[in-house]
Amino acid sequence: MLDEPNFSKKFHSFNYWQKVIKEYLDPPGILNPTVWLFLGGYLLAGTAVWAWYQDWLSIKLGHFYLPLLVGIAFLALHMEGTVIHDACHKAAHPNKWVNQLMGHGAAILLGFSFPVFTRVHLQHHSHVNDPKNDPDHIVSTFGPVWLIAPRFFYHEYFFFERKLWRKYELMQWGLERSLFLTIILAGIKFNFMNVIYNLWFGPALMVGVTLGIFFDYLPHRPFLARNKWKNARVYPSKVMNILIMGQNYHLIHHLWPSIPWFEYKPAYEATKPLLDQKGSPQRMGIFETKADGLNFLYDVILGIRSHKKNRSKMRPFAKLLPSKRLRRKWINLLHTTALIPDRDNN
Repeated sequence: MLDEPNFSKKFHSFNYWQKVIKEYLDPPGILNPTVWLFLGGYLLAGTAVWAWYQDWLSIKLGHFYLPLLVGIAFLALHMEGTVIHDACHKAAHPNKWVNQLMGHGAAILLGFSFPVFTRVHLQHHSHVNDPKNDPDHIVSTFGPVWLIAPRFFYHEYFFFERKLWRKYELMQWGLERSLFLTIILAGIKFNFMNVIYNLWFGPALMVGVTLGIFFDYLPHRPFLARNKWKNARVYPSKVMNILIMGQNYHLIHHLWPSIPWFEYKPAYEATKPLLDQKGSPQRMGIFETKADGLNFLYDVILGIRSHKKNRSKMRPFAKLLPSKRLRRKWINLLHTTALIPDRDNN
């Protein structure tokens, strides 16, 4: 039998839990951890570029020189990934203008567009695991996990195809993309493309894979639930909490998007009895069952998922295969791996 404190805590009313979570919904402080991430990211990026031009440093470090600089640049962009994410939810800074500045600044360093990231990400929150309306669902389920980074370009297409911009956001997109193009043209003209390739594009690709796996793929797999208590997951870990800045508590973010990243863990610990009661997934869920393991292996190798068993858009590719046997196997594979999310999935 449950002891009285635990029993009462587990079955408190929803109003009680709203009061509990309110503590974490307050605007962050002026010099909160996200501000230091933002400044630290630029400091690290500047350090990597400065070190690139120090011949004495390359001689002293030898073969470790380039990997070290790439690692510093990767860390800088990885930090800015959390900044742009919190800024799009207005959780990076209590001042809306500083919040916008941090969002645009992080986007420029990442090679993103802040209005595109913001509008597309908010669509993801509104339509989690909806094959037609969740842009991140396409990113996660239309190819192997290791090629997830290039699929982020779909966000830009989604932004324009759905006409998601508001007020001055189209102009902001134009300015940020113009700045990106100007940097590339300057790199060609003034011969610093090696810096761009090694300390920007390369680390950005690595960060794209990291963000794709830990922000999109792992938190939402197996991509079947649309119920708000189950459409993302938690996998508690002190180490992962540091390495991916709280994204292992992703369900907390979906339930209360204005909570800043550094409050995910304490908010989870405070509301765990509620999540237990709702049946929210609280494990990584990759190798818990044979089906989990096989699905993960499929996503690593091929990862293309259809969303209709009998009228899949991937079905016509069967005609390109040379034999009936191979065509039948392709169709069976589509049937087996099809994802049909359910809003009330339990």
